[in-house]
Amino acid sequence: MERPAAGEINGSECERMLRKEEVSGELEASTVDSLTDMPFATVDLQDDCGITDVPQIHSKRGKEKEDVKNERIKKRKKTPKDYQPNYFLSVPITNKKITAGIKVLQDTILQQDKRLAKAMVGDGSFHITLLVMQLLNEDEVNIGTDALLELKPFVEEILQGRNLTLPFQGIDTFRSQVGFVKLADGDHINTLTEIAETAKRTFQEKGILAGESRNFKPHLTFMKLSKAPMLWKKGVKKIEPGLYEQFINHRFGEEVLDRIDLCSMLKKKQSHGYYHCESSIVIGELESPPSAALQRYSKDRPTGPSGEKDRGEPEDAELVRLSKRLVESAVLKAVQQYLEETQNKKQLGEGNSAKAEEANQNGKGSDNNRK
Repeated sequence: MERPAAGEINGSECERMLRKEEVSGELEASTVDSLTDMPFATVDLQDDCGITDVPQIHSKRGKEKEDVKNERIKKRKKTPKDYQPNYFLSVPITNKKITAGIKVLQDTILQQDKRLAKAMVGDGSFHITLLVMQLLNEDEVNIGTDALLELKPFVEEILQGRNLTLPFQGIDTFRSQVGFVKLADGDHINTLTEIAETAKRTFQEKGILAGESRNFKPHLTFMKLSKAPMLWKKGVKKIEPGLYEQFINHRFGEEVLDRIDLCSMLKKKQSHGYYHCESSIVIGELESPPSAALQRYSKDRPTGPSGEKDRGEPEDAELVRLSKRLVESAVLKAVQQYLEETQNKKQLGEGNSAKAEEANQNGKGSDNNRK
């Protein structure tokens, strides 16, 4: 048989290569069809995978925004396997009845197995996670903050002036590795799920890698074995149901959704135990008028020959947005200050109590010596 010259391919080899390309094309089409059947099929694949071939936007301003988003995604060159969330949207749990009930639950478990102490979620950290995301730098954190502010009117539209009450009842686990307090069944779960989906869409439209492929299941974590890797070596490989059986149907209380926070998973927690918070929105709060400084700024903005405001300056909508952001920041700082002061007073009170008890014991000792 005559062998092909260098750089040439014989007929059978060419046929084999063509057949390989056909099979590859069939597999690719099959994979795309399978992805559309998955729960995350509605996620914008452009945002998650960095696809930059998108439909043209007719609006000049919209085109510019789209170009910026695509450029940011292209620079990051992220793929799903590189996606490591480091921020999340949190609904903080502040009802003292709920937190006290969880503390009793944790103490009951520790009485049975003290090794689980490091697996417990600390006081002040109780929350429901609405959405996880990846923010890699300060610019992306600012984009996340803007997305959170844009989310507020959508949430209020979903609620339509009603309070969203979240009743907590019963205990369950994820694969016996994470223990959590369940939300009782009811329409509130559908409402909270709608808010979570709206948040996911709002952040993804900003070009942020956000969300998970699995379905949203709201829960209040009170312990997780991953917090204490050494437990595995000690033989603790799962959360035994017997540890919490008396709380299986316990009703812990109700929390009203009135705040959503953008929190960091990695930055140092606050003194009272809650996560580092970048920004917050207060749900149902009446809109406050712009501050005096903003009003002066609006009044003193340069005008053109026709008396119109200089187009280089922010529009009225931008002023309103800036006003909202300042109000949200002020509310957040006030809440944080209140929580820190409360925690400090509690610690101070405990310290004074301990000193008083010690002084009392010393006094009794002196009396016994005199006797």
